Amino acid sequence: MIYIGVTGWGDHDSLYPGQISSRDKLKEYAGHFPIVEVDSAFYAIQPTRNAEKWVNETPASFQFVVKAYQGMTGHMRGEIPFETKQAMFNAFKESLVPYIETNKLAMTLFQFPPWFDCKRENVEYLRWCKSEMADLPSALEFRHQSWFAPQYRQKTLEFMQTEKWIHSICDEPQSGEGSIPTILKTTNPDKVLVRFHGRNVHGWQKRNAENWREVRYLYRYNQQELKEWTDSIQTLAKESADVYLLFNNNSGGDAADNAKEMMNLLHIEYDDLAPRQLGLF
Repeated sequence: MIYIGVTGWGDHDSLYPGQISSRDKLKEYAGHFPIVEVDSAFYAIQPTRNAEKWVNETPASFQFVVKAYQGMTGHMRGEIPFETKQAMFNAFKESLVPYIETNKLAMTLFQFPPWFDCKRENVEYLRWCKSEMADLPSALEFRHQSWFAPQYRQKTLEFMQTEKWIHSICDEPQSGEGSIPTILKTTNPDKVLVRFHGRNVHGWQKRNAENWREVRYLYRYNQQELKEWTDSIQTLAKESADVYLLFNNNSGGDAADNAKEMMNLLHIEYDDLAPRQLGLF
């Protein structure tokens, strides 16, 4: 099965008719796509009441990809707001309970920062993270090129397979060690994740700009670029039972449109989405 969606549900104006409140957007979003990434979990571990609300607002088949909290992946500067790393992981796992109980947790996503390079202590930390997550499906995404350098590429993939990490494959600009190549290999027979970050090579490394996040993901895939992905997606679908595609190129509001285009190119129609609101006309 191929599932297509975007990161977050708040900033996709093309999906929402007329005036719709932010609290109703997920209900409407679920009428367009069967999955979504909960990126708010990266900035703060969400209270369980939020997850309870979200699972109740979506169809039974809807699934969530929950992004790991920034303290868990080394993005946070300074001290973590927990007594121990163990307490932080426990709080995160507790926040996942509503998704798990309703069978709506597609996976968690551990996206590591550009300075998390391939070295022994980081390998050991990944092993510890996966041990803490136990049998919960968890995807791993790198942002430092060293993990897929020629001398480490196969070892990285074998490590992910052994530890039962789901591979988060990236489509992103190639701009030095802070970006990774697209490695079309699955590491888990059940699931694989592909995240489309755009190809704004000039904005990818501008981390000093005040609006760097907006600049980084400002990109709209053209149809040819999406079409070139269709064969690869079909190949991945032969290697993993479920393929999840998430579009993250939303600085200019392009993610939802590109996700819809990909659905058309793959001739996918979902028959268990939520009912949509009627527009004015």
